[in-house]
Amino acid sequence: MVESMTLKLTTLCDNLSGHLNFSAAWGLSVLVECGKEVVLWDAGPSGVAAANALQNGISPARITCAAVSHGHVDHTGGLVDFLRLIGKEIDVYLHPDAWGLKYIQRQETGGRMSFIGIPHRKEALEGLGAVFLEKRKPIWISDEILITGEVPMASDFETIDGNMFVKNGDAYTHDALADDQALAVKTEKGLVVVLGCAHRGVVNTLCHLQEITGVEKIHAVIGGTHLMRAGSRRIEQTMAALDKFGIEQIGVSHCTGMPAAMAFAAHFGERFFFNFAGKVLEY
Repeated sequence: MVESMTLKLTTLCDNLSGHLNFSAAWGLSVLVECGKEVVLWDAGPSGVAAANALQNGISPARITCAAVSHGHVDHTGGLVDFLRLIGKEIDVYLHPDAWGLKYIQRQETGGRMSFIGIPHRKEALEGLGAVFLEKRKPIWISDEILITGEVPMASDFETIDGNMFVKNGDAYTHDALADDQALAVKTEKGLVVVLGCAHRGVVNTLCHLQEITGVEKIHAVIGGTHLMRAGSRRIEQTMAALDKFGIEQIGVSHCTGMPAAMAFAAHFGERFFFNFAGKVLEY
């Protein structure tokens, strides 16, 4: 890698905002700038991520490609807004299962199934310039940037929520969320990892990245860790496993949940930060 190459991460959307010029919304979107590539990692739930970019002088026309962590609305709803602003054909990387008819069953709604999948038709997004590249295996966007592809369920404590479903005909089956992916960038300090929701486990994701990149050192991790419904035991197991990676910066957000985030803050100390909308990191 060229020594002068820099990596810049700008969180365009998160559940919470850390700056006056950034609006908050339940979802995630991160702009990843490295070398010639400007990658849109997820797009938030609506037009809020694109609006935050414009409000803060970030031109969506600079985006060279996009990638989807998984097919939930809070990560894909804003794609249409970005594509309209980009105004050209761009590659959009995602797992083929992201197009599934995804639902969630919530106790607070009496167990009713609610659609949470990609809210736009594939053909409509293609009409706005999206060129979808659907892969199950890891994808290298450049020599430094890659997408994990399917993450193996290897750890003995990370599980997928039982309230996520895919609709096939009139039947609902448990969603194994095989489309859940992360993005990573190789730097001189080690891997910088940008999660989506880590539905298949943050530890599983990091172990998979070590295997497919051959890089042992994990320098930084940001994004959702999907511990919002986790009990204290799983949170403790996750922190203990993360300790073994020697991570120097960990900025959780989105679906991590406040109890887990507070536990992380106490456990990791100065290595921890909240990755709110408006956060800019440079390496």
